[in-house]
Amino acid sequence: MLELDKQYSISEVAELTGYPPHVLRYYEKEFELQIPRNEANHRFYTYTEIETFQYIKSLQEKGFSNKQIKLILQSPEIIVNANEETALTSISPSANVNTLELAKEISLNLQEVFIDELHKILNNNADHNEKLISELMDEIIALRKELASKERDVLICENAKLKMKLKEKSYEVAGLREKLKRIENSKSLFQRLFKKQ
Repeated sequence: MLELDKQYSISEVAELTGYPPHVLRYYEKEFELQIPRNEANHRFYTYTEIETFQYIKSLQEKGFSNKQIKLILQSPEIIVNANEETALTSISPSANVNTLELAKEISLNLQEVFIDELHKILNNNADHNEKLISELMDEIIALRKELASKERDVLICENAKLKMKLKEKSYEVAGLREKLKRIENSKSLFQRLFKKQ
C-alpha cells in the first residue's frame, strides 16, 4: 500500500509500476504529466503520480493507444473507443439521466470508499501505535533493569568499602589492644621489679 505523505524516488516508482525509469521520464513528456521536483530539481513522486502511472498501465493493457490515454487523462469525462483515436461520446444532458440521483449515488459510493480507506488507515495506525507502545514498554523495563543493576552495583561497592573500613578499624583496634597489653605488661614488670626491692 502506498504511503500518502511519502516522496518516492524514480527507482522506487519504477519498481512499483514495472516501468523502467527512462519510460517514466518519456511518459512524463508524452502525457504532459506534472511531476513535482525538489530544491535540487530532482523528480519525486507521491501516491498521486504513482496511481496515474498505474492507471496508464491499466489503459494500455485494455488496448488504448498513447494518444487515447492522453485524451482520457486530460478529459476524464469523455468516453473513448479503443478502436478509434477520437472521442465517441460524452454524457449529454438530453439522455434520460437523473443527475441528482446520479450525484447522490456517486457521493454515497465515494463516501463508502473513503470510510473504508479511513478505517484501513486507522486500523493500520492502531497496530503501529500498539507496536510503538509495546516497544516503549520493553525499553522502560530494560532501563529499569539496568538502573536496578547499577543501583545494586553501587550498593555492592559501598558495602565493600564499608567492609574495608571495618577491617581497617578492626586492625587499628587490635593494634591498640596489643599496645595496651604491652603497656600493661611493662607496668606489671616495673611493679614487680619495684616490689622486689
